[in-house]
Amino acid sequence: MQKFRAAAVQMRTGLDVAANVADAERLIREAAATGAGYVLTPEMTTLLDRRRERLLGAIHAEEADPSLKRFRALAAELGIHLHIGSMAILVDGDKVANRAFVIGPDGAVLARYDKIHMFDVDLGGGESYRESKLYRPGAAAVAVDLPWTRLGVTVCYDVRFPPLYRALAATGATLIAVPAAFTQTTGEAHWHVLLRARAIETGSWVVAAAQGGHHEDGRETYGHSLVVDPWGRVVAEAEREPGVIVADINPEMSVTTRGRIPALANARTFSPPEVTDSPPAVTVRPARGDAARAAG
Repeated sequence: MQKFRAAAVQMRTGLDVAANVADAERLIREAAATGAGYVLTPEMTTLLDRRRERLLGAIHAEEADPSLKRFRALAAELGIHLHIGSMAILVDGDKVANRAFVIGPDGAVLARYDKIHMFDVDLGGGESYRESKLYRPGAAAVAVDLPWTRLGVTVCYDVRFPPLYRALAATGATLIAVPAAFTQTTGEAHWHVLLRARAIETGSWVVAAAQGGHHEDGRETYGHSLVVDPWGRVVAEAEREPGVIVADINPEMSVTTRGRIPALANARTFSPPEVTDSPPAVTVRPARGDAARAAG
């Protein structure tokens, strides 16, 4: 395993796919100019739109997607490993995959990953959100070998599910990517904690490229793209505006950290807890002083 430079591109993706691709290309070129051999863009790099019909009218199947073709040509031109954090890709007629692409320096797609975890929630007052109504969830974790190390691929909401990260680390991945579009509210509350926790639990480098700011579809995203080392320290961080952060990655640090705290090696399987219908009664007796005061 060799040291290398990684970059995270922070964007504010809008409704115009061509404009978004142009913005991404400008920032990817900026990242490559720093010497980064691996460049990660955020979730929904090419289009961020909550309106179903408008989204479906603007996206393509993978084999026909012009944005993907452009990114493949760009990776080959710059000679970098380009990781498009995710794009909306048309699958199964009216379903969409939230799909990541890892592209090699020859322009070939080395790996694809469809976001596994869907944000389906019932909120108060009858309000609900069902990501799975539009998006088809993935079914398999994905890791891919880069020249320097093994990369584990995830997307956004996946970060709340530690077993996925443990599974990736167990394959030997020392770098895990988290492209995201966290909202302002959840980002302020959880973004740093979740990313640092996933790094600490797995002894991995975590590179997280985020969306940041007020988007044309009305969404507010948190930004704060991060690089976290295997000890849980933030070594690079953006604020809210589009831009690029870079960090020098030493995969051997992951090996050393896992040796110091062998949580992956020490993990054990166990049976789920037994739950009884009638738990035993618990009697709480006051301390002697409390009993005396009560009696008095």
